[in-house]
Amino acid sequence: MAKIKKRGEAGAAKNYITRNQALKKLQITLAEFRRLCILKGIFPRQPRHIKRANKGSTAPTTFYYTKDIAYLQHEPVLQAFREHKAFAKKVNRAIARREWFAAKNLHDNRPQYRLDHIIKERYPTFVDSLRDLDDALSTLFLFANIPSQKTIAPEITTYCARLCTEWQLYVMRTHCLRKVFLSIKGIYFQAVVHGQEITWLVPYMFTHTIPTDVDFRVMMTFLELYQTLMGFVLYKLYTDENLVYPPKLDESLDDQGAGFGSLMLMAADADMLSGKNNLQSMESTAAAEAEKNAATKNDGKKLSTRDVKRQIARLSHTQENQNEDDVPALDTNVDDEDEEDVNDAFVPQSSKEDADQLTTLQDLQKQAGEDPLPMLFSRYVFYISREVPRTVFEFILRSFGALPNNIGWDAVAGAGSQVSEDDERVTHHILDRPVEGLSLEHPGRRVYVQPQWIVDCVNARKVLPTDPYRPGQTLPPHLSPFVDDREVARQGGYVPEEAKKQLGLEQDEEAEEDEDDEDEEAAEEEEQPQETASRPALDALLADPTGAGLLEAAELEAEAAGGEDALLALRDQHAKALKTHKKQQSKRAPQLSEEAEARDMAKTLLSNKQRKLYTRVGQASGKKQEEKLRLEAKKRALSKSKKKPSST
Repeated sequence: MAKIKKRGEAGAAKNYITRNQALKKLQITLAEFRRLCILKGIFPRQPRHIKRANKGSTAPTTFYYTKDIAYLQHEPVLQAFREHKAFAKKVNRAIARREWFAAKNLHDNRPQYRLDHIIKERYPTFVDSLRDLDDALSTLFLFANIPSQKTIAPEITTYCARLCTEWQLYVMRTHCLRKVFLSIKGIYFQAVVHGQEITWLVPYMFTHTIPTDVDFRVMMTFLELYQTLMGFVLYKLYTDENLVYPPKLDESLDDQGAGFGSLMLMAADADMLSGKNNLQSMESTAAAEAEKNAATKNDGKKLSTRDVKRQIARLSHTQENQNEDDVPALDTNVDDEDEEDVNDAFVPQSSKEDADQLTTLQDLQKQAGEDPLPMLFSRYVFYISREVPRTVFEFILRSFGALPNNIGWDAVAGAGSQVSEDDERVTHHILDRPVEGLSLEHPGRRVYVQPQWIVDCVNARKVLPTDPYRPGQTLPPHLSPFVDDREVARQGGYVPEEAKKQLGLEQDEEAEEDEDDEDEEAAEEEEQPQETASRPALDALLADPTGAGLLEAAELEAEAAGGEDALLALRDQHAKALKTHKKQQSKRAPQLSEEAEARDMAKTLLSNKQRKLYTRVGQASGKKQEEKLRLEAKKRALSKSKKKPSST
């Protein structure tokens, strides 16, 4: 005979547990429970039947899996929390008794705990940790740039800044940076590490206001977890590159604000790396990969390891000769076609030796299984003005081939600059301030650009013309590289005109809309002389030609104002407004085709739940279309406002 189950002993009532029950079971406070759940990755669950899970009660309750709470009972960090609670009681007792020596002894021997086992549990493989690195990097960069306050100790900010600098050093050395975008929130970066796309956000340095509604206790718990995770990841990445981790810190240079120059990379065999030549690091990586393979294929022919070593030695020899001159000489023999593409005759062009060198290095990268990137800035010398965030743009430049000894900045931005402002070798001077009353005369042949030029070159994977980016010029639109404009256009979303030009999309629709706008403006100009007095009913009718009762009110108003002539003019204006309204409606809501009729027929065969879901999808697409029309109208209004002053 089957045993009768009692209510509340099986099913949802047994699988779920409320938060208050969990606190009683673990015997900890709510703050400690939240901290423990963040560290272990446990979050609330939503039962399918809330009333059953809550044993008949309908009160709003937070539920967790019973197995998750049982899993927390054996957590070593939970025992550390209990030890810390006992330690706090002992310290408070000693302070109350004025036993200062005992209190100091207790404080020096306070209980410690580590999160290494949690990292190993949550990330069984290295790829798993890379996939969860987006939030970790964004949080670390946030605390590295946040102003000091009572809730955040200076040591925490310093340690976060150290981890961020170590991460940027790795990205610069391996040239794995792919995308950069300057947004309102901050600067978005994306790098590809071991085949995983990692995106993080770096806040601007001039942000000083901190929201008061942020719970920094929760943020600090996440930061504690991410610091431990980042330490594991950086150790693995540096070890794979045959580097010693952590890199050695020069405290004197760090106190002077040297930035990346204060950390010195060392190979595993204790040889100091100069860090002055990024191409050498790429050569060593390619050489290591070439030595692993006994023979590789190149253009259908086998290439032995000895040939690869000869190529690398030849590249190293040519690079050493190039470093003696610090920067390649300006190539005055520039073809007309190249001059049109670059649009700057005084920008140095790449010689044949440099092109062959970069091509060979990219071939070695392909053999090593990496994605070859163009070394965009390897031939140029940059000077960063004091108003430009030096650390950010030094990171971008060095990630795309710029040599450390070819980048300079103002002394206010920190020590370690290799190029002075009056250096004749400077080819690009990065400015971001008004040029009125500013002397732009420096020795040598240099071009002055705004910082957006660097980012747009990175996203375009080529050196763009500098004329649109000169100081004082209106910058071109800064398009996000994280948006697939072709896919957005396919789904009917808004695509900027510049992106349409790059994608080669047609502009016929916009031309037709411009013609319609011109017709509407002409009609309005014709109607303006006829309006002699204030007529609110007429204005409302022209704004909404299909409005109920507006036509009758306007007719009465016209008869009172001007009799039969005003009435005839009113009907003509109403006909024109109605025609324009129908034309706009035809654009927004085209007639149903046979496919649309078939969809409507199929919609009647759906269940009630499926029909509601289908309706919500249609509403979302309608909102997207309305947003597209709104942005297009805003764009046309801006273009018209720009054309009017020029015409007058």
